[in-house]
Amino acid sequence: MAKPYYEFFCPVKVIAGNAALEHIPFELATLGAKRPMIITDKGVRGNKLLAPIEAAFESTDAVIGCIFDDVPPDSSLDTVRRAAALYRENQCDAIIAVGGGSVIDTSKATNILVSEGGDDLLQYSGAHNLPKPLKPFFVIPTTSGTGSEVTMVAVVSDTAKNVKMAFASYYLMPHAAILDPRMTLTLPPHLTAMTAMDALTHAIEAYTCMAANPISDAYATAAIKKISTNLFNVLDNLNDSQGRLELAQASTMAGIAFSNSMVGLVHSLGHALGAVAHLPHGLCMNLFLPYVLEYNKEVNGDKIADLLLPLTGADIYAQTPAHLRADKAITTIQAMRDRLFSLTKLPRTLQETGKVTEAQLDEVAEKALNDGSIIYNPKEASFEDLRSILQKAW
Repeated sequence: MAKPYYEFFCPVKVIAGNAALEHIPFELATLGAKRPMIITDKGVRGNKLLAPIEAAFESTDAVIGCIFDDVPPDSSLDTVRRAAALYRENQCDAIIAVGGGSVIDTSKATNILVSEGGDDLLQYSGAHNLPKPLKPFFVIPTTSGTGSEVTMVAVVSDTAKNVKMAFASYYLMPHAAILDPRMTLTLPPHLTAMTAMDALTHAIEAYTCMAANPISDAYATAAIKKISTNLFNVLDNLNDSQGRLELAQASTMAGIAFSNSMVGLVHSLGHALGAVAHLPHGLCMNLFLPYVLEYNKEVNGDKIADLLLPLTGADIYAQTPAHLRADKAITTIQAMRDRLFSLTKLPRTLQETGKVTEAQLDEVAEKALNDGSIIYNPKEASFEDLRSILQKAW
């Protein structure tokens, strides 16, 4: 069915390259800010990743007002309130997030409190509940996976009620995303692999799911090509600065793609498994990607076949008969996962995680059935369908 129209929106300025960090004080000045707060976590600070950022401020009028480095792997309302209190105490006027998904989500939520005032985040949860633009906000990702630096969504845990609160608003989008290879050079092999598979899944679902559009397709296929071309080079040489930059750009491009075309069943199952077994999101994506593509193939085999070109290059694509390209794309992803397992022990099956029991699979299927991403999957799925995909991934 042809969609009547589509929308594409990405107002985030991307500043990328080997000296990207040095531009931050100037970019802040254009927004009238000169006293930013840095939000990060202990790992990032311990790896001395803040040093080049702090150095960038040395010869400028701007100063770093304070640094909050207490973001846990799963951020919470309490963390956000503490960060907002520190921001106010130090009279900051902007936020710079330096980290992965949890740090970026915390920073987005902190920006709500410091811009709107008060301590009650809950009144802004849900979609489009922010009345006006927020304070200047930059994101410097230290992983190449989530794409959160270009999305309008934040997720923060309410630990008292044991639920995850989602916030969605165009005003949550950062003013700029700064991609500098220095920031991902210390990412260990297993995290490099896991975050790359997260980005790859974003791009593949953006391309193959129902809300895909021509502009998101361009971003998605370019992201897939960057990941398939550079991931193993980086794992062979973790100091490959250019390869790291390519993966960072791929993650951002995949983020732009899926923000505009949504994701599908891999994410429904991944969100559900994450909630039940507390596994990292990128790992969940890696577990389900080939099995969901196989499930969807009878409905959108032509789109899956298209993936073979960015995944393997022109020669293999040309040598593969058209009717076999979808299968070849899926086996290529499976071969990637096998290679990642041998290099980094990134689990390919639920059993290999050591954290999931067969008794939990019904609960995962039940939760996935009620996950919003399932709406955009090209093929409808019942509880039994989900259960059989989980069995294949077992």
